[in-house]
Amino acid sequence: MDVQQYDWIAHHASYAPDSLAQQDLHSGRSFTYFQMHRRVEALAGFLQTDAGVQPGDRVATLCHNSTDNNEIIFAAPRIGAIHLPLNWRLAVPELEFILNDAEPRVLFYSEEFSEQAAELKRRCKIPVTLLKRDGADSDYERAIAANRALGQRHRPRHDDVWVLMYTSGTTGRPKGAQITYGAQFFNAVNATMKTDLTSRSKGLTYLPQFHVGGICLYAMPCFHLGAPLVIMRQFDPQHALDLLGNPASGITHVFGVPTNFLFMSQLPGFEAARFDHLVSVGIGGAASPISLLKLYADKGVLFQQGWGMTETCTIGTLLSKTRALDKIGSSGQQVLHAELKIVDDQGRDLPPNQTGELLIKGPTVTPGYWRRPEANKTTLVDGWLHTGDAAYVDDEGFYYIVDRWKDMFISGGENVYPAEVEDTLYRLPQVAEAAVIGIADEKWGEVGRAFIVLKEGAMLNIDDVLEHCGRNLARFKVPKTVRFVKELPHNATGKVTKHALPRD
Repeated sequence: MDVQQYDWIAHHASYAPDSLAQQDLHSGRSFTYFQMHRRVEALAGFLQTDAGVQPGDRVATLCHNSTDNNEIIFAAPRIGAIHLPLNWRLAVPELEFILNDAEPRVLFYSEEFSEQAAELKRRCKIPVTLLKRDGADSDYERAIAANRALGQRHRPRHDDVWVLMYTSGTTGRPKGAQITYGAQFFNAVNATMKTDLTSRSKGLTYLPQFHVGGICLYAMPCFHLGAPLVIMRQFDPQHALDLLGNPASGITHVFGVPTNFLFMSQLPGFEAARFDHLVSVGIGGAASPISLLKLYADKGVLFQQGWGMTETCTIGTLLSKTRALDKIGSSGQQVLHAELKIVDDQGRDLPPNQTGELLIKGPTVTPGYWRRPEANKTTLVDGWLHTGDAAYVDDEGFYYIVDRWKDMFISGGENVYPAEVEDTLYRLPQVAEAAVIGIADEKWGEVGRAFIVLKEGAMLNIDDVLEHCGRNLARFKVPKTVRFVKELPHNATGKVTKHALPRD
């Protein structure tokens, strides 16, 4: 018999009703587990009774981070719906494609996205759209106040889909990665084991809730254990530093991408900030410059660098704090509930210390993309997910992510991984941020182009950059051209969107 996925919020509402569940920094609202449970139950009743949501229907959100979004996530299981978070940074035509693909019955939207929501309702013929205003009078609050009784309660199984998370689509049309109840459960177990998360911990989330990091690191693990979660509407470096650098905040767990921690480190208050109260600081989502890891290590922050992706419900590997210094740069060892291997381009297993493609299988891996049978055939082979990441594993079982296969370029027959070149650029004290891409070249096939953002008031010229790279890199890895820019393009999680960098 299949294992049942039981209701986390309802359990904590019964076991520890007065414990803090979540706190919204933008609206100032906070809810105990009992209060959250009551709101989730009322919302589920409304969706079932008034909005006509049936098991398997999609319920979409177009909203900034808030406690409301977590209520929607947990209302879905009670009626068998699938949560569909939308990237509010996308243009209407991009969202139109996703909505026509997923066909949600309901769309919740924040007031600032009213214009887009109206246009999407018209274009995509969404049956029900509901305004949400962070606690103020709105369709959302009135739906909860109606307190509709829940009729047939759904009991999802571990292999049922809980969240439909669309990938960024930077290399083509977005695909909906199906995240199951089992994936959320096992990811929560993996995160708990590796980060010392308990019900007495306190998590902070600022990654967007339309991204797997904003939901699973470490929001869902906190809710699974009954720990409180603090929610930031959008990442703000100063606000984040104020919280993480102040023991009085009570924050113990946080996860971010390298850009988050890079921006915090460049603030005037970084020197005086205290981080000794933090139990686990996770970093991942993109290559982390060694210089950044060392900078925080000097402040007592031993980053738990990790690897994961939307299709794996985040964590596939995580570095323990005990090995954070002697294995600096590693993404750690595989978590308990996962199996990893490195293969060559023919699918043959590679021995330690040889770079190939990283593959993963296990209960956190997606069962496939929504309505994409052809993509599933090539991405999921015999239960193994082809991640598209270039990596190697050392003799002790520690994984190192070299770069994305798609970011690698070949110059004169040699593989160049931009992350290695970027790490070298970050060793220049004048560099605030850097990105490297491959561009076409008649002689070498492809060569590197570096984009550099300087720190405020810093001076640096192209010759200095090339000389520095020449001293620290093989000749074929040295960028052919260097461009100084005011800023780099980022997605909502803070990762550099390299496809937006000019190649002409």
